[in-house]
Amino acid sequence: MQRILLLSLIFLSVSLYAQSINQDSLYMRTHYTKAEYRVRMRDGVHLFLLVYTPKDTTKKYPVLLNRTCYNASSYGDFNTYNHPSRYLVQQGYILAFQDVRGRYMSEGVFNNMTPNIPGNDPRNKKDIDESSDTWDTIDWMTRNLPRNNGRVGIYGISYPGFYSAASLPDAHPALKAVSPQAPISDFFFDDFHHMGAYLQSYTAAFAVFGYQKTDTTREDWYAPQLMRFYEKPVADGYDFHLQQGPLSSFTEKYHHDNFFWQQINDHPNYDSFWQKRSLLPHLTNIKPAVLTVGGWFDAEDLYGPLNIYKKIEQSTPGAKNAIVMGPWGHGDWSRDNPRSIHNNLYFGDSIAYFFQRDVEARFFAFHLKDEKDPALPEALMYNTGTKKWERFAQWPPADIAPVQLYFGEQGQLSINKPLRSDAQFRYVSDPAKPVPYTSQTEGLTFTPRNFMSDDQREASRRPDVLTFSTPVLQDDLTLAGEILAKLKVILSTTDADFIVKLIDVYPNDHPDYPHNPPTVKMGGYQQLVRHEVFRGRFRNSFEKPEPFVPGEPTDLQIPLQDILHTFKKGHRVMIQIHSTWFPYIDRNPQQYVENIYKAKATDFISAEIKVLGSSSVTVGGAASSTKKGF
Repeated sequence: MQRILLLSLIFLSVSLYAQSINQDSLYMRTHYTKAEYRVRMRDGVHLFLLVYTPKDTTKKYPVLLNRTCYNASSYGDFNTYNHPSRYLVQQGYILAFQDVRGRYMSEGVFNNMTPNIPGNDPRNKKDIDESSDTWDTIDWMTRNLPRNNGRVGIYGISYPGFYSAASLPDAHPALKAVSPQAPISDFFFDDFHHMGAYLQSYTAAFAVFGYQKTDTTREDWYAPQLMRFYEKPVADGYDFHLQQGPLSSFTEKYHHDNFFWQQINDHPNYDSFWQKRSLLPHLTNIKPAVLTVGGWFDAEDLYGPLNIYKKIEQSTPGAKNAIVMGPWGHGDWSRDNPRSIHNNLYFGDSIAYFFQRDVEARFFAFHLKDEKDPALPEALMYNTGTKKWERFAQWPPADIAPVQLYFGEQGQLSINKPLRSDAQFRYVSDPAKPVPYTSQTEGLTFTPRNFMSDDQREASRRPDVLTFSTPVLQDDLTLAGEILAKLKVILSTTDADFIVKLIDVYPNDHPDYPHNPPTVKMGGYQQLVRHEVFRGRFRNSFEKPEPFVPGEPTDLQIPLQDILHTFKKGHRVMIQIHSTWFPYIDRNPQQYVENIYKAKATDFISAEIKVLGSSSVTVGGAASSTKKGF
């Protein structure tokens, strides 16, 4: 039964690719030869490398490298599952896929987000990290792979996006182009956490990342542990997680032998364990060209691409550094899908193809093959309101004015005009009845995705959700750049979380979309545009949390991720504030405990929360860079 369920999960994850995979596999067999290698790292550990080389022997080719923790050997049957895209496959590259240290066919011990060890010359490092493993791999490939032209590009999505970005510090001189896509940059702020709050929806995923294998293998050695969650069908993930109780129950029932779960339990704050795993401080003196890619509707890794791009801008102003943000969920730009639909919203045809053909492929061709300069902008950003691409010479843009939103009585939301600062807005947050993250009933997922543009009407009707809305807009309003919510709050207890959501409210007469089921009504649709969670205990320091003083007004600054969205004439702007969002985010006990992962059921209590009228949300801000592209 476990094997059947695991195969079913795998089938569901790749079924959308079936037709293109067959076509690409035939092309690969016709035009490429395959070889497998064991590449020795400087400490003697050997990493597995799968290589496809074009059969045409009249040319030399650059290498495109994908380093992954998701089984490079699974690409061995001339089937690369759209990695890279068909445009890159058919333009002629040496395609290399590597299992990172400790995974599948590679030797060594796996480490989540291996800390970077700074060093001016990676060849002289005594210790290893992802940068040194990439350096050694590239050095071996340029010396040993036949018909390579001495240039290497690296790309990857999600965890492989992190491995791509991790190649940038102390990069090998042959590494000319890097494209981190949906990359993790800091596990405390994206992926397994958001602003320090745990993504409970990730709980099943620990099986994939928390067990060491005993030998090289092409099989999923963690499958029995994964099936602890999926042994029985779960129709309602909200109810499943609520019935489990506090996070401490998962230790006993599911993850008692999981090293990564134990690490997260032992480090609930942003201590040196997490600080060492942040890649951002090491992104300095960047030499390769960088094209960072993300999706505005990525529930897992939205923080990573935005902050990797910004860090390089700040640390290396002269770097060839650019960013693309499209109307996608996690990794959707790599899928072979002619229509771009996120949840209930249609954004256009061939958007992913446009990125693959006219952006990604031309980026690598220019830097690795000396082909025509694609004249791509510094920032190619999709406006999720107008449903059009926009080109910027810098991000955040300088020519879109910031906007301030103020809260008022009777649910008023004012644009650039403060309302009564002495007003108070009250709600009671009960962790026994948390606010659902979605209006739909979903089973167990590694991380939910559709809710990133979901209808918020159900939340608006709850008494534990504060809802503020502007009047109907008389003109289009474009919000672009960073978002900062400045809240002044009063708690009856000693801790709480705060979820802040920015929402686009459609007109009541908005027509329904033909691609949606009849039950989805777009008239009055409250589209989630951006959100973030903030664990109140970290308001002064992520490293040193502290309790609230009940009854004392307290300031919070909650950064949301960036936005490019035009609220159209006839729409309204809405802000929601609440303190649970389950089971996407774990529940705060709402009384201060030293470690929420070890909290008991009796620790969870209701809290009365007041948001004061002096609170506001600011959207927009300009970067200092004035570069014109790359």
